[in-house]
Amino acid sequence: MMQDNVIFSVIDTKKNKLKRRIISELYQSKSHTIAQLARLLHTSIPSTTALIDELSSGQWVQGIGTGTAQFGRKPSLFALDVNRYVTVVVDINVHDTKLLVFNLANEVVHRLDINLRLENSASLLHVLSEPLEQLAQELNQKNLQVIGIGAALPGLVNPQQGINYTYPSINKPELSLNHQLQTAFNDAPVYFINDTQATILGEHHFGLARGKKHVLSINIDWGIGLGVITNGDILQGSAGFAGELGHIQVRSEGDLCTCGKVGCLDTVASASALIRRAKTFLENGQVSLLAEVDPDSIDIETIINKANAGDAFCIDLLSDVGNELGRGLSTAVHLFNPELIIVNGILATARKAITRPIEQAIAKYCLLNYRDNLSIELSKLGEMAKLYGTQAYVIQNLLEKELIP
Repeated sequence: MMQDNVIFSVIDTKKNKLKRRIISELYQSKSHTIAQLARLLHTSIPSTTALIDELSSGQWVQGIGTGTAQFGRKPSLFALDVNRYVTVVVDINVHDTKLLVFNLANEVVHRLDINLRLENSASLLHVLSEPLEQLAQELNQKNLQVIGIGAALPGLVNPQQGINYTYPSINKPELSLNHQLQTAFNDAPVYFINDTQATILGEHHFGLARGKKHVLSINIDWGIGLGVITNGDILQGSAGFAGELGHIQVRSEGDLCTCGKVGCLDTVASASALIRRAKTFLENGQVSLLAEVDPDSIDIETIINKANAGDAFCIDLLSDVGNELGRGLSTAVHLFNPELIIVNGILATARKAITRPIEQAIAKYCLLNYRDNLSIELSKLGEMAKLYGTQAYVIQNLLEKELIP
């Protein structure tokens, strides 16, 4: 009897592993026929059919019609079922907070934008509690089950511990973001990820980095982050801190950074540095279309819009920032030898006004051979790169930890 139990256990383990492989393949490729899945799994068509039947009865997989066939009967197509299981993505940043619900087809089925900015204060959690409760109730009413939660935040995020060391007040044992999210969604597992690493993960699965082995993603927002793909894998580092390009020193006698160090790249090339510099020049009588704007309302979008309208001062501001970014990126290019640099973040909306000086600086500061096969492109996914990446991170962890199906 014991031997029979061991045999059944081994068979079940193998079947569940193959089921997770099917879910992973359908998540990446959207749809497959049974014959295609059988080839990918290196198993027989009858075995694959049985697995698909079990996944269908569990509401993980559904038929979506037929594929093409050169001869004979058209094969049935299968995809992940979108009617039962969902993930929640929480994007908290210095501009606002977003709550998104994704189905297994990577489609956003619900989105809630909240006027809540990330700060090192437990009050953030108190404000967040009501929209989380509201979202949880809506999902229950629709009979949707949350299988995992992803939280993307800037700063030093340790994904293993679920701690953001840059914002310690949201990690208090008695009231933490981790506990709040689990409580709201019936103890579904929570996975934390740095926002820049989430961004390059999104590009890796769904964007410009798909199928590429060596890629850098520069995320230019309130701070500067660097996502790294090397040999086809996302680089996170031993504690999840890899890619803090904004905190390399570029000015030994520079300004004080928010991290407590002096002369970091963030102090000269981030969105916050750009706004600060614009206001300083305007206070000293700088001629610019920006002078027509209330100083308190000057933001990145305003500067970019004025640059697009031909304002020489704003164009120069963006050019200077792009040059500094290019200098910082030159170090990363020499370290990682990428084939592609993707420009993400709020400053990416400046398009050529930011990419052109980056390209010029890399041409100036990088060795020639490093530039031979290197291209610089603006993300086509925009802010969705980070959100897709966080969703993919949740699915990846659920599969690796054998939490589904």
